[in-house]
Amino acid sequence: MMNLYSGTTCPFSHRCRIVLYEKGMDFQVIDVDLFNKPEDIAVINPYNRVPVLVERDLILYEPNIINEYIDERFPHPQLMPADPIMRAKARQLLSGMEREIFVHIEALEKNIKTADKARQTIRDRLIELAPIFTKQKHMLGDDFSMLDVAIAPLLWRLDHYGIDLGKQAAPLMKYAERIFSRQGFIDALTPPEKVMRR
Repeated sequence: MMNLYSGTTCPFSHRCRIVLYEKGMDFQVIDVDLFNKPEDIAVINPYNRVPVLVERDLILYEPNIINEYIDERFPHPQLMPADPIMRAKARQLLSGMEREIFVHIEALEKNIKTADKARQTIRDRLIELAPIFTKQKHMLGDDFSMLDVAIAPLLWRLDHYGIDLGKQAAPLMKYAERIFSRQGFIDALTPPEKVMRR
């Protein structure tokens, strides 16, 4: 059985929980208090961070790698495109989102002095994405994919992070509501995450 060590409020752990619930497979989520991590996290992950996926002798501790492994191991429903060209484009888009958006989440989580700048950067990048959703249902077109999984936890936490996108992001927020209504997303929410959004 797969065990996912998951931070109860960690957006990166949330991604992995979404994938597991979307796949509807047999797994166990082990909740980790991010402010009082058990010592075994540092033993299984040299970076002492969550999420960590453990399956027999396999230990994975990077959310995108965890999610791609789950997607390849349990291919239905498929969350990465089957076509190699589209899959490469999806990976490239995800890599760009990591560098331009998700890298700033830590500043918001820890509320360090760069938090205001991080908030503004995330806001600007999300507003730039908004027009995509006037033309298509999801990040890659009509199908729910790993890119939607990656951005969903951030969109859920906008109020919590103090990010107001304003009216210009209306298409993005309509898209977010579609994602939030998915059963896999709903099932993946922890009790502390449920109260993050007004």
